[in-house]
Amino acid sequence: MTIRGIFLIILTAVFVNNYVLQQFLGICPFLGVSKKLDQATGMSIAVIFVMCLATAVTWPIQYYLLKPQSGAYDLGYLQTVVFILVIAALVQLVEIILKKYLPSLHKSLGVYLPLITTNCAVLGVCIANIDAEYTFAQAMFNSFGSGLGFFLAMVLFSGVRGRIEGNDVPESFQGLPITLIAASIVSVSFFGFSGVIENLLG
Repeated sequence: MTIRGIFLIILTAVFVNNYVLQQFLGICPFLGVSKKLDQATGMSIAVIFVMCLATAVTWPIQYYLLKPQSGAYDLGYLQTVVFILVIAALVQLVEIILKKYLPSLHKSLGVYLPLITTNCAVLGVCIANIDAEYTFAQAMFNSFGSGLGFFLAMVLFSGVRGRIEGNDVPESFQGLPITLIAASIVSVSFFGFSGVIENLLG
């Protein structure tokens, strides 16, 4: 795998196939933990870690346990269940680590940290890596890029929400309505990256 291929995978995952703004996965933490920059950053770092760790565990499970090359048995139908169990265990590990070493961040994230377990972006990355038939290295770079895309979306939207709170919003749009409108505008802005990355590195 060349350096160009690595950059293409990462940049595509961040800008073109952004799991939050393009594929609309992981919306719960995107809307819930993006009010403050420190919380958005902490959540994003935790998601990047879980995405990479989940890929490192689920990829070998898929190819060596669920669907081995020998074809002796096929347990592919258990993929979703197994992947969810693995992600749930990894999230518990991250929560234990944060609670022990970063208690202030653990407290600020609150209920949203365990929600990484049900963050469909993490599961989506693991399954997408298998569907794309990536090698282990490609899958890891794609997961890292997807995590960076999640980080970018969270930080950008945190800034947008900060600007919204400082403005006079009509009463009928206050709260969730203006948040969803702002999210849709940020999402539309990312459609401009379609095709740009391939032409840039072409």
